[in-house]
Amino acid sequence: MLQDISFRSMLHGLTIRSPLARGRLKSVECPKLPASYTLITAKDIPGKNFLSPLSPEDSPVPILAAEALSYAGQPVAILLGPDRIKLAEYALLVTVQAEEERPVFSGRNAPPEMILGERHFSPEDIEDTFTRAKTIVSGIYRTGIQEHWCAEPAGAAAEYRGKKRQGENAGEPLFTIHTATQWPFHVRRSVALVLGMDGDRIAVECTRIGLSLDGKIWFPSLVACHAALGAFVTGKPVKILYTREEDFRYSPKRSESEIEIRGALGEGGEILGTKIGATINLGAQGIFTGEILDQTSLGLMGSSRLAGVKLSSRAVQTNIPPQGPFAGFGAAQGFFAMELHISHIADTLRQDPAAWRKNHQPGNTGFLPSGIPVREKSPLNELIDTAAGMSGYYRKWASYELLRQNRRTRGLQERGESLNGGRRGIGIATAWQGNGLLYPGGDRGAYGVELTLEKDGSLEIRTSMVSSGDDFGRIWGNIASEILAIEPEKVKVPAQNTAEGPDSGPGTLSRNITTLTRLVEHCCLAIRKQRFRNPLPITVRRQARPVKAKASGDSYIDSLAGRGLNLASLSRLGWGAAVVEVEIYPASFSPLIRGIWLGIDGGKILSESGARAGLKTAAIQALGWASREKLWYQDGAIPKEGIEGYDIPSPGKIPPIRIEFLRNGGLDPKGIGDLPFNCVPAAYVQAVSQAMDHRFGKIPLLPEDIREAGKLRKEEKPV
Repeated sequence: MLQDISFRSMLHGLTIRSPLARGRLKSVECPKLPASYTLITAKDIPGKNFLSPLSPEDSPVPILAAEALSYAGQPVAILLGPDRIKLAEYALLVTVQAEEERPVFSGRNAPPEMILGERHFSPEDIEDTFTRAKTIVSGIYRTGIQEHWCAEPAGAAAEYRGKKRQGENAGEPLFTIHTATQWPFHVRRSVALVLGMDGDRIAVECTRIGLSLDGKIWFPSLVACHAALGAFVTGKPVKILYTREEDFRYSPKRSESEIEIRGALGEGGEILGTKIGATINLGAQGIFTGEILDQTSLGLMGSSRLAGVKLSSRAVQTNIPPQGPFAGFGAAQGFFAMELHISHIADTLRQDPAAWRKNHQPGNTGFLPSGIPVREKSPLNELIDTAAGMSGYYRKWASYELLRQNRRTRGLQERGESLNGGRRGIGIATAWQGNGLLYPGGDRGAYGVELTLEKDGSLEIRTSMVSSGDDFGRIWGNIASEILAIEPEKVKVPAQNTAEGPDSGPGTLSRNITTLTRLVEHCCLAIRKQRFRNPLPITVRRQARPVKAKASGDSYIDSLAGRGLNLASLSRLGWGAAVVEVEIYPASFSPLIRGIWLGIDGGKILSESGARAGLKTAAIQALGWASREKLWYQDGAIPKEGIEGYDIPSPGKIPPIRIEFLRNGGLDPKGIGDLPFNCVPAAYVQAVSQAMDHRFGKIPLLPEDIREAGKLRKEEKPV
């Protein structure tokens, strides 16, 4: 881990931050420092003062604020020195002079100039549909922010050899950057851009990443640029390691969303038209703007049969710290809203939400409502039955629904309920998941792997892949053993280092198990063809390139073609169905989660133990987001009580989780790691809604929210 890294003559770095949420920087002033201490500002940057672009619609992310201040805590300077205690004392003497401007904190109130991106899609006029609808079901669905809670706070260490080794091998790296990142080559490109040098002179070595949930996909690049800049200016190694509180306050979070959906229903309860309006708060800097906006929009179109969709979604800039990716890049926010809305439709019609979903699948059209082409028939009906069978859903839903109706008609007493147990409810939701970013970054998305069969019969697999687990060496070893007939222990996967391997792209959205594993297999097959024809060693490299969508505009997917959509990221969808059961005691209104059941279609499961462990962890994190992880900004900053009271699931609070895989003989592995985030929250909220006979529409859904709903129900007269 980074905290264990140390170098001789190493300097520590401390970030000087903006005191204002919005304003104009006038100066950064500091008394004269001892010779071993240095203050670095934007004027000391020799190259460009922004990160390498991450996505086509992104706004530039400043390394150090030069003039505009966009959030409280934005880096304006780096203070360097050998003694961390003295460094903290000197930091108190630094004065940041700025002229304050009026900040904007709510995405709902953002003015037009702070809209980062918009999507409008309506292939037909559906106003008449709502005029002649039998029933209209409307809802507003809100999701809160979520902290990644990484094992180690953000940080980076930089070694610079340029001032000591002039004249040596011109191809040898001048810089080595140590950091926990999901995208080593983005770190390298960003540091090269900031320092104004060739990326080949910079090597990035990844430290242990732990469970990141996409919290380390871009933020380590910013901290690495600070450390590298310090090393460049001073000529000494520099390490910057945030405190836990500093990381909590300023690292990116899952972006909050507010989504309104109106559905027009026909005589039989079928959906005739759907209007969707979504606002996503991305904070001060538009990072992965298009990616998050479109992942959310695709999630909003879900997987049930929809007719006449009118979509308007926007990503807005506000003066809170940058928000950004969190497992699913926004898809979870979209699926939560649409899946909960579907359950509300079924509830309005007094139908079983599982049965309604089964009756409203897209059918054999070959396309999802968004226009995503599906190569095989949707397995969601089978997955619904799988999750329902494990959990006893159909029997329980009918029983709990009967109890709910009895409460309405007879006014069942709370005292009797508390003696015989709490109110129970059960919910279900479905989702799909892609296998990569929708849009290539500044490198145009040409990512690859390189394999070498050595003379001694060993096989080396070089990638820049980063993973929180160690399954991939074993998985790839088994693939190589099967294709090349070599012993798995002779397969070597060196530690990630950009100086020694190809750019394999970002470790996110299940790319490692889908795209990279397929490339490893292709390389093994290519080596097998050459093995007895060419002398050893044999080196083969394979790349996966983006597949452009067609620009027709007939579907939402087609309308994105002009933005450079990579259709390959949606070519092999993983599928899931989740059931959640809860019990709520009237005395405390604190939900007891009785169980989570997941039915998963992941295609070819290469490591069942690894897949189960990953899905279980994701389900726990998804339940934490849905039921307890309350976090907020107050005047642009997270208050002290928000930090101290942040409530992540503890081992004693983890419910039973059961997972079954659909054994459909799939030949390719599919992305599944984000599926629990896409379907568990909506299933949880629907379960609580049934138990309390109250329609909830937001997460986190806390005991105080449930208590308030209980008071409202108690005041109502039986019908």
